[in-house]
Amino acid sequence: MRIRNIAAASAAVLVLAACSTGGGGTDPDAPPEPVPGRVSPLTGKSQEQPPDNPVFLVKIENTDAGKPQFGLNQADLVIEELVEGGITRIAALYYSKLPTKVGHVRSSRTTDIGLAKPVGATIVASGGAKKTLEDIKDSGLPYYSYDNGSPGYSSDPDKSAPYHVLWDLKKLNETAKRGAVPNRGYFVFGEGPTAADTTKKVTKASVTFSPATTTTWTLSGGKWTRDDEGAASGQAYTADTLVVIFARVADAGYNDAAGNPVPETVVAGSGDAVIFSGGSAVEATWHKAKLDSTMSFKSKKSGKAVTLKPGNVWLEAAPRGGEVTY
Repeated sequence: MRIRNIAAASAAVLVLAACSTGGGGTDPDAPPEPVPGRVSPLTGKSQEQPPDNPVFLVKIENTDAGKPQFGLNQADLVIEELVEGGITRIAALYYSKLPTKVGHVRSSRTTDIGLAKPVGATIVASGGAKKTLEDIKDSGLPYYSYDNGSPGYSSDPDKSAPYHVLWDLKKLNETAKRGAVPNRGYFVFGEGPTAADTTKKVTKASVTFSPATTTTWTLSGGKWTRDDEGAASGQAYTADTLVVIFARVADAGYNDAAGNPVPETVVAGSGDAVIFSGGSAVEATWHKAKLDSTMSFKSKKSGKAVTLKPGNVWLEAAPRGGEVTY
């Protein structure tokens, strides 16, 4: 089955395109109730107590130049986002485990603000454009970077700049600012999709962000893994649930060094989605009232709210105009 998500675009988005080669009765927009510390806001799994660290969102290179990707298997949630030139970058969120070697770390984008907001994540990056850094500062989110000499970074001797930055999150956590315990779930977790929600049974999926980037997936042993795995040996991220959403892409307000306009994926509002839970594909719509809201879903087949089973999630934040095939 192939779903192509096409929406009317603004002039800015057309320029970008030319340049690129909840559920369970819970209201996700209601004021957050304190999480008792026994449930992870990123996975929905029980935990003995809140970790003694903030959520860290680390920007990781997702091209051959940055391989292998270190520490990806210890993330609680991974998000693939569009950047300029039609390529993608990884935003890996760490809370339950803090690896001592994460990378290769790259620069931040304005998209990261919306990805970090639901859990007040601390952004870790190699650096960022002036406009991005101004917007992150205005957002109030903590930010640490290689450019600022923040604690925990190191250089990979086998790589050349800008693909050489690694990070020790345990070292960074020794001095990182402690915020409030995240008190809003990233998604609405629950029993997961039902048989009435299932569109079809699948073992393969592919997500096209642009003519330059398609990510393909295979279900094996009940887990979803990338076919073109960029992770270091033994460090592949395995997702219990693979979620594909189609979101509006805006102009971030600046160009990269080559003159390409930088896109900003706006993960707020609503749009089409497909949830891959086990071997079931569920066509759905996603909803997120504001950047810091919980994301919820509604089945197109049953018309009812769909929750995600507790576990590790990979979120493909694809642009409207992208495509998912399964």
